[in-house]
Amino acid sequence: MSLRNIAIIAHVDHGKTTLIDVLLKQSGSFRENERVEERAMDSNDIERERGITILAKVTSLLWKDTRINIVDTPGHADFGGEVERILSMVDGVVILVDAAEGPMPQTKFVLSKALAQGLRPIVAINKIDKGDERHMEVLEEIFDLFIALDATPEQLDFPVLYGSAKQGWMAIEPEGPKDDLGPLLDMVIKHVPEPAVEEGAFRMLVTTIERNPFLGRILTGRITSGTVKANDPIHTLNREGKEVEKGRISKVLAFRGLERTPVDVGEAGDIVAIAGLVTSTVADTLCATSVTKPIASKPIDPPTLSVTFRINDGPLAGREGDKVQSRVIRERLMREAEGNVAIKVTPGDDNDSYDVAGRGELQLAVLIENMRREGFELTIGRPKVLMRDIDGVRHEPIEEVIIDVDDEHTGTVVQKLTERKGELTDMRPSGIGRTRIQLLVPTRSLIGYQPELLSDTRGTAIFNRLFHSFVPFKGELPGRRTGVLISNGTGQSVAFALWNLEDRGPIMIDSGVEIYEGMIIGEHSRENDLEVNALKGKQLTNIRTTSKDEAVRLTTPKKLTLEQSLGYIAEDEYVEVTPKSIRLRKIWLDPNDRKRASRGSKSA
Repeated sequence: MSLRNIAIIAHVDHGKTTLIDVLLKQSGSFRENERVEERAMDSNDIERERGITILAKVTSLLWKDTRINIVDTPGHADFGGEVERILSMVDGVVILVDAAEGPMPQTKFVLSKALAQGLRPIVAINKIDKGDERHMEVLEEIFDLFIALDATPEQLDFPVLYGSAKQGWMAIEPEGPKDDLGPLLDMVIKHVPEPAVEEGAFRMLVTTIERNPFLGRILTGRITSGTVKANDPIHTLNREGKEVEKGRISKVLAFRGLERTPVDVGEAGDIVAIAGLVTSTVADTLCATSVTKPIASKPIDPPTLSVTFRINDGPLAGREGDKVQSRVIRERLMREAEGNVAIKVTPGDDNDSYDVAGRGELQLAVLIENMRREGFELTIGRPKVLMRDIDGVRHEPIEEVIIDVDDEHTGTVVQKLTERKGELTDMRPSGIGRTRIQLLVPTRSLIGYQPELLSDTRGTAIFNRLFHSFVPFKGELPGRRTGVLISNGTGQSVAFALWNLEDRGPIMIDSGVEIYEGMIIGEHSRENDLEVNALKGKQLTNIRTTSKDEAVRLTTPKKLTLEQSLGYIAEDEYVEVTPKSIRLRKIWLDPNDRKRASRGSKSA
């Protein structure tokens, strides 16, 4: 049977996972009465809740006697490490572009990686049913992007399809016919070459890894040469060619629809999953025992942000989570680093902390969210940008930022980002009453910026960012403009006390919650931190008062999400994360320790 391996790549929210849903349905991968979730490829809870793809996944379908292996890739820049690995096991890509938004930063990122590997993309302009679609201009923008990324003449001769994944059709012409996605699959068979097969014994480069409670580690990749079957003896080589382990394969699994089914033989060119090995990981080469040379793996872009993970040593530690020891936290982080090549874990300044470096706030926030759902309690430090020394000069990462915003808010957005050392590179209309602003901004300026952007633009801005390059350090930045309200005692917060504190600034907690000395309960309206008493009840006397005085109405508290908390905290603060709560606190809970630490930092 002939075979094709393709990846579907696009910016976040341009419709990759929806397209794969419809492809599977139309190709008969599901039974008539089978219940299928919407966005079936987004299999874990966080992907479903946030509506984004985090992990790359493989599926497979049959079309006109050809098996097509399809990889669904993440669209968010923070998970770009997944995309870079995946492209090494496919022979073609379908690049999906929104008919209204056009090519966005992540489109540029994934396309540059695909072109660099010599792949010839198929362009699919999706969401053509939108009222503000502009497919002609978008096609011109895509062509300009190909030229800007130094595409070869063969790559520039790309086929184009138009359609709507949600409505389930693609066609050569924007007008239709609006029947099904058959034209896309026909184009894949016609345009994408069969996988190149090399001579020799079995070799396979591992591109993704996951754990299964019954089978142990499952390593997925494309077989470059030879065949493999269960019980074959193999060994694993790392990038340098050193042997990592020897073992026997317990199962060879192939992708059939959403299921993985055991197969007798995995053949060269096919994408399979192999179980039975204990320590092999991503970028290792699984091969027959006679093979001594590994398959070259592509280097991954370096991490740009680092966050400190610590044990929870606050007064409320151990009440909500059952995994609180530093040893358990270390094991979990090491396991994450094994399967995710974009994350690096190093020991911190003390025995109870670990520095975790990744691509961005979202990637690290998803890791923290997964850990808290598994029962971990952690304290997390403020994200730090990873600097580099190049020729003796300190360099920092900068990002390409694209913001779509209503015309009336453009001045505020540009002013705020230029104050944060951003450089405006382009500004153009992007539809009726909206402007697209393009800037180069230091990564450290963007930590915690998104909530501020949404309040400046009344929630109408669309914010996209992508790592651009390292540039010489641009100097110090203005910090957070306001101080915080710190609890001066331990107990349960009282509504009357919080009501009296509202004049001091927005409160971040409800009444009746457990608080402790050193915990942050609100934002101060001025620049300095203020210690306050949130435990003091109303002084009761035996004199009657009018009833208007009795009901205390509190303003809705300003509760921060995990990502907002990471961006909000200052250098001397932590985010305390437990399975049920997210709290902010000072590193030093005792006020005398805080004074001592601030004096020490000033003298240093």
